Amino acid sequence: MILIVDSGSTKTDWIAINNKGEILFQTQTLGLNPQVLTDYIIEERIVNNFDLYQNRKSVTKLYFYGAGCGTEPPRLMIKGVFLNIFKTAEVLVKEDTFAAIYATADINKKSIVCILGTGSNCSYFDGVNVIQKITSLGYILMDDASGNYYGRQLLRDYYFNRIPENIAQKFKENFELDAETIKNHLYKKPNPNTYLAKFARFLIENKDTDYAQELIKRGMDIFITRQILQFTNAKEIPIHFTGSIAHYLKEELVECLNNHGLKAGNIIRRPIDGLLKYHIGLLG
Repeated sequence: MILIVDSGSTKTDWIAINNKGEILFQTQTLGLNPQVLTDYIIEERIVNNFDLYQNRKSVTKLYFYGAGCGTEPPRLMIKGVFLNIFKTAEVLVKEDTFAAIYATADINKKSIVCILGTGSNCSYFDGVNVIQKITSLGYILMDDASGNYYGRQLLRDYYFNRIPENIAQKFKENFELDAETIKNHLYKKPNPNTYLAKFARFLIENKDTDYAQELIKRGMDIFITRQILQFTNAKEIPIHFTGSIAHYLKEELVECLNNHGLKAGNIIRRPIDGLLKYHIGLLG
């Protein structure tokens, strides 16, 4: 049995196939980002899933593509967790950038591939190799135009009284916004990046307001300027996206790209379907 796994900070998609490429089961767990979770929490999220626990001894290969796996220490940590659960499996751990590339890009063709979900990332794919010029420092310092970026901006604007009164009232009715609750989630509970990202739903639901449009496009312009335009041929090749922010704010994203003379490529919400197709192709 082969397990193909695409993990963000919010959720993780799992697909099991046999050696013929036939799907055996599909399931989902919470996100498994090793940058913000302990190995204990990651293991708990896996073994509490019925399908994964019941089939753990049958897995021979596990391909994991995950947020927070851009450097060696978190890759080794999460690989250790997998080896402890799936004891007969050969485990390969890569960052989620590879999943985005395999799901959206044409192999052997140059493109830029971005992730705009709970977090954000941008890579150059030359048709063979993946090139990143910027090392991510995580959700606190980076992740422009991501779900946690927009959640952070909404909370700041709310507390600095920069949200129009009618929208602020609606925001208050949708979420628990007292200071102690927010600080408890940010500084004491796991997954603070995912907590911030949940507020982005409000921005998406109210995206037609002038306030939301300004905030959305400001974040996207920052991401485009700092991430995409670092590549000198960005205006000559397609720019692909995966992630919920790219999916639900596709219209605004395409507009911002056009304003910078850039060409939008494929924009998909979840890479797992393209990832499945890629791995089935490897079976020959």
